Amino acid sequence: MNGRRIAEMLWATTRLAIHARDPRIRARCLLALEHPEGLFQPEATTAPDRYPVLFRFVRERLGDTPECRILSFGCSTGEEVFSLRSYFPRARIKGLDIDRRKIAECRKRLLSRGGDEGLDFETRGSAAIEPASLYDAIFAMAVFRHGALGSSPPRCDHLIRFLDFETSVAELARCLKPGGLLVLRHANFRFSDTRASRGFRPIFQAPPHQDGAGAPIYGPDDRLAPHSVGDDGVFEKHTSDAA
Repeated sequence: MNGRRIAEMLWATTRLAIHARDPRIRARCLLALEHPEGLFQPEATTAPDRYPVLFRFVRERLGDTPECRILSFGCSTGEEVFSLRSYFPRARIKGLDIDRRKIAECRKRLLSRGGDEGLDFETRGSAAIEPASLYDAIFAMAVFRHGALGSSPPRCDHLIRFLDFETSVAELARCLKPGGLLVLRHANFRFSDTRASRGFRPIFQAPPHQDGAGAPIYGPDDRLAPHSVGDDGVFEKHTSDAA
C-alpha cells in the first residue's frame, strides 16, 4: 500500500470517526476510503449558480442551440448541471461524477423536476470513454484539488498528483471540438504546465478569489510553488488534437 493511499485512509477514517453523525461528512469519508480510480477532491461542496461570471461568459461565447453539448466534469449532486440548464435551455448537458451516491442524488432530483431529455448523469471519474471532439464546453470546477491541501504542505503527492491531473485534462481536451472551451476553477495545478495546454489559448481569466488568496499551487514535480498563482479561467481549443 503506497503512502498516498495510507494518508487518504487515515484522513478519511479519522474524519469519519469524529463526524459519523453527519451524513454528508460520512459520505465524503466513505468515498475517500473507497478511493475509486480518478479521485481528486473527496469534498462535495457545491451550490446553485456558483460561477455566474464564467457561466455567462461561456453562454455569450457559444450561444444556445440544440446542437450544443456541454460536460460538467465532477458534477457532485447536480447543482452545476441544473444551473447550466438555466443558461443553456436547449443544449444537451451531461454530468459526470466519480461518486455513485452523488449521481443517484442527481437522478433523483432530475425525476423530481419532471425529467429532461437533454440532461444525463453518469458515474465515472474520467472522460476516457467519451467520444473525441464531442463537446462545445467542458466545466471542471473545484475538481482538480484536495481540501486537505489548504494548509499548503510542501508536497501534494500523498493526496493528489500532477501526473494524474495531466492525464485527466488530456482526456478532457480530446473530448472538446476545435474551438471548444475548457473551463477550470479552484485547481491545485496550473493548466499551462500540462502538455495539453499547447493546443489551447486562454481567453478569459477567472475572477479573483473573494478572500484574495487562491488554492495553493503545485508544480509538475508535486512540490509547492509558493510564488505561483493559478491560471483558472476559460481556455479555447485551437487544434484538432490538443492532447
